[in-house]
Amino acid sequence: MNQFKAYRIHQQGDGVRADFEMLTIDQLTAGDVTVQVAYSGINYKDALAVSGRGKILRHYPLNGGIDMSGVVVESDNTQFKVGDRVMACGVGLSEFYDGGFAEFTRLPATQLTPVPDGLSLRDVMAIGTAGFTAALALERITANGQTTDNGPMLVTGATGGVGSFALSLLSAEGYQTVALTGKPDEAEYLTSIGANTIMDRREINDGKRPLEKALWGGAIDNLGGETLAWLSRTVKPWGNIACIGLAQGTELNTTVMPLILRGVSLVGVNVMELPSWLADQSWGRLASRLNREHLAIIAPREIAFDDLPGAFDAYIKGSNTRRAVVVINADL
Repeated sequence: MNQFKAYRIHQQGDGVRADFEMLTIDQLTAGDVTVQVAYSGINYKDALAVSGRGKILRHYPLNGGIDMSGVVVESDNTQFKVGDRVMACGVGLSEFYDGGFAEFTRLPATQLTPVPDGLSLRDVMAIGTAGFTAALALERITANGQTTDNGPMLVTGATGGVGSFALSLLSAEGYQTVALTGKPDEAEYLTSIGANTIMDRREINDGKRPLEKALWGGAIDNLGGETLAWLSRTVKPWGNIACIGLAQGTELNTTVMPLILRGVSLVGVNVMELPSWLADQSWGRLASRLNREHLAIIAPREIAFDDLPGAFDAYIKGSNTRRAVVVINADL
């Protein structure tokens, strides 16, 4: 194994510099499993990392790419053998470890997961951290007693990656779904992936009472801030709100009234430091329940590895549409 190409991020003054470089395996972060990368993906977090607009990397330099899938080419750990199909999503790549924007990466076995039967190396990167997060949210609220009988599930930030996968998975489980969005022109897209009703975020009448009319069986929230506070006041008794994102804000100004008078639960979702059984259940849900036609609609685009540097600006500006798979080596 000689030199290989990687998209590497260096600290430069108060900012960062990112570009393609030729590396050798011994330049990578330590690990007991070496993987030839087939696919990666682009997330907003990746754009923040390579632009320096977010403090993502914990040390420099590192290869970008928080997700990757590929094939084991060398292993000093009995958990994996040469030829195994593996992936890593949301486990510290491009933060603590060299990431998936490279032809090879080396990771501790603890950061790798076998690709589930029924999913390809491309499939798991089309899903990526976004789909994994949505599946984990469903695992969490289901374990806490959420059922279809409690009423419709509201999904905020519905056109984003997590929101899109949440709509698809909820629909597959028989829930009635309401997509809350600031992009009403995307109604056709949202309906095609499982939304029963489209609600314009600008039409919310949030009220100020500790409890408003109970409308939703539960919710999956990507926004935080005032929207999450409104959800806490409008979810039906014994409903769950899965808290995933903070696109609107980090503060939560509400009262304990929904919790103690309606039994509403606010359930946190974090893909880092998961127990392995919960990660396995979440990927099992994706392998068995995710609608493949929906997957093709949610993640229709491919980006060639050489074209990667030009792809990030759209994520920073919020002008990108749908998820994209980064093709490193499609022959694996």
